[in-house]
Amino acid sequence: MKEREGVVNPRRQTDELGLEVGLRPRTLADFVGQEEVRRNLAIAIAAARGRGESLDHILVHGPPGLGKTSLAYIIAEELGVGVKSTAGPVIERAGDLAALLTNLQPKDVLFVDEVHRLPTVVEEILYPAMEDFRLDILIGQGPGARTVKLELPGFTLVGATTRAGLLTPALRDRFGLMLRVDFYTPEELTLIVRRAARVIQVELDEAGAKEIARRSRGTPRIANRLLKRVRDYAQVHGDGRINRDCANAALTLLDIDQWGLDRMDRQILATIIHKFDGGPVGVETLAAALCEERDTLEDVYEPYLMQAGLIKRTPRGRVATTRAHQYCREPAPGGQQGKLF
Repeated sequence: MKEREGVVNPRRQTDELGLEVGLRPRTLADFVGQEEVRRNLAIAIAAARGRGESLDHILVHGPPGLGKTSLAYIIAEELGVGVKSTAGPVIERAGDLAALLTNLQPKDVLFVDEVHRLPTVVEEILYPAMEDFRLDILIGQGPGARTVKLELPGFTLVGATTRAGLLTPALRDRFGLMLRVDFYTPEELTLIVRRAARVIQVELDEAGAKEIARRSRGTPRIANRLLKRVRDYAQVHGDGRINRDCANAALTLLDIDQWGLDRMDRQILATIIHKFDGGPVGVETLAAALCEERDTLEDVYEPYLMQAGLIKRTPRGRVATTRAHQYCREPAPGGQQGKLF
């Protein structure tokens, strides 16, 4: 979107401020990692801009904190259009969806987080909106009820979900591009931490950045959060500069160990090994033993523990691996030995 010289778009100014405060990248060039996702997005965006059309609807799925929301804002920025953001559970009635869609400008982006939690009645009304850019609204009840068809401008729906398997096939098939985001490498997280340090204006050396990245569970959101907490520690207990020793001391105080595991991670492993003899143990039983919600275990803790090779899912339940026994300093089943991290 072009702006006149000397005139600042208030919405754009607010969006930019929010993105910088939230440490979100604003363009694909700023987005670190996820090479395949970036490559596919760049091609789709360039093609849509070349044709002068709205971008196909996009589904972004993967564990929390890996940049799904950032990608939605980046798509809008690259297309030069506006973006409206909401969440699946917020859209309770057909009227809520109609209000969002009818307020979109041509080619705008509508970002729906946790799209798998859309109510069924809303999802069914969304189908013609995604396919034909048409909204069918039922007015009245009984014999006098009638359907009103509203034409919508071409728009792009960007749906994000941590549980793609819960999407109905009818909704999933209406997305033209499906992208999966994966955990980041320590090298990629180091770049993200260094960029965030520049944004919040804190002095951070390479060793300090690597220490924070190594203990961030492969997740940019966690890396940025830890950077802010280490900054606080450096300000109170040091000279404001972050090096490896400062980062290590701050993260140790936060009870985050050398492998990025926090107290709950260690409690999960200890519960499986000590209370259930290494498993298998059902997720409901494990949640009850930990006094934690099942969804929290499945969405927040288990993805990284499985990625790190510490637990595995089986048809009978969760099982602690040989690596988990080594981590907890317990004899591995059958005397097996392996490399720990």
